[in-house]
Amino acid sequence: MIDVLSIASEAYPLIKTGGLADVVGALPAALAPHGVSMRVLLPGYPKVMARMGGGREVAGWSDFFGGPARLIAGRVDGPDVIVLEAGHLYDRPGNPYVTAEGVDWPDNWQRFAALAFAGYELARGVVEGYQPQVLHCHDWQAGLVPAYVRYNAPVPVRTVLTVHNIAFQGRYSWDIFNALRLDHRAAADGAIEYFGGIGYLKAGLQCADAITTVSPTYAHEIRTVAYGMGLEGLLQARAEVVHGILNGIDAEAWDPGRDPALAQNFTASTIVDRAGNKRAVEQRFGLEAGDGPIFAVVSRLTWQKGLDMLVPLCDELVARGGRLVVLGSGDAEIENGLRGAAMRHPGRVGVVVGYDEALSHLIQGGADVMVMPSRFEPCGLTQLYGLRYGCVPLVSRVGGLADTVIDANEVAVEAGVATGIVFSPATEEAFGEGIRRAIALFHRPKVWHKMQRRGMKSDVSWELSAEKYADLYASLLGLKRDDDTDD
Repeated sequence: MIDVLSIASEAYPLIKTGGLADVVGALPAALAPHGVSMRVLLPGYPKVMARMGGGREVAGWSDFFGGPARLIAGRVDGPDVIVLEAGHLYDRPGNPYVTAEGVDWPDNWQRFAALAFAGYELARGVVEGYQPQVLHCHDWQAGLVPAYVRYNAPVPVRTVLTVHNIAFQGRYSWDIFNALRLDHRAAADGAIEYFGGIGYLKAGLQCADAITTVSPTYAHEIRTVAYGMGLEGLLQARAEVVHGILNGIDAEAWDPGRDPALAQNFTASTIVDRAGNKRAVEQRFGLEAGDGPIFAVVSRLTWQKGLDMLVPLCDELVARGGRLVVLGSGDAEIENGLRGAAMRHPGRVGVVVGYDEALSHLIQGGADVMVMPSRFEPCGLTQLYGLRYGCVPLVSRVGGLADTVIDANEVAVEAGVATGIVFSPATEEAFGEGIRRAIALFHRPKVWHKMQRRGMKSDVSWELSAEKYADLYASLLGLKRDDDTDD
């Protein structure tokens, strides 16, 4: 059995702001059949601490990055969790990363340095009887972990850094260095220096034993100027340790056959029963009944997601018989543009600003087209949910979207392998053509239903990817993994 500690800033179901939480929350169960025992280290946000009632203290410090802290271990809704309880860092309302005004917490550098250092301390054996063999670090919030392992007192552990989105890098000025508890050699070697300051993600990319991204295409994209966000040179230099491992989804949490959030459950063989969910979506968003497709957005409303391009296309979408439902929040300009479309087209466009987990499931189970016109997309989970629920993805050909959706060109349709509509490049013109193609295909019922069923039968689970992670851990430890044994 390989012992892995996963270090992340969020994990479903304890705390979630995006897809990172889904991935971190799903990995422990997905890896268990492959001989990997995984615990998750999380910050002690109020929501997390509220779920740790049955936990026990396993370590503590009187002065830990500005105040007292302790580690609380327990099992919460599945995975084994270790929580860093430090009230001075995490006991505050709202979002884990930003204030109520949407501004980054000014001490984020300290909050996530503390998380990373706690992971390093666990590798040193601060908890009696527990010493992980691999530290799996997620995004910039855990980016300092590999630097602590390389430059501080040596520990017998290997490190993996997963890049979920290279656009978020954790960049700070040099004046914080002395408070990081990081050996000065990290500065002397240039391991954490990034454009004149300190880069948490850069440190992880420089020091980790292995780097993974959340799709094979994204692993190649981030080594280019167009997608590397300034880190492409480093990634090119370390190309031999970069691996693209596609995300999966929790097939039990996302199962249309027994999802309690749906108005009517269904399977690929009973897909006609989706109609009950479509009616429920119409009622929830105040849509008029119609024979055209319902396009759906469940997303952060940002430039990265390409949803600024949807605003000027709403009128054409409605004119061609489509309807639109939106669940999400983000840039005020995009939010206001979509609200404006709802005002112009009552009964045809519905918008809910915010996030609602149950409603997101209902939308996947009742809408016809899941819209993801991203300019870049490391993996994307929403299109995987769409495939699983018969909600045909309309996506741009980038990152994980390119890896998971098979375009309904005539050859693919004829061969019966198409699962969605893929357009390129990520421009308003190409996106508009994708919408027109989706509407045309929807009015070919035999083709459309075949696409839905094909998508629902796609393997979007963690099975294949979990095996790849297990193989990676084993290779770092010099082990030969045997799936047929539990030890």
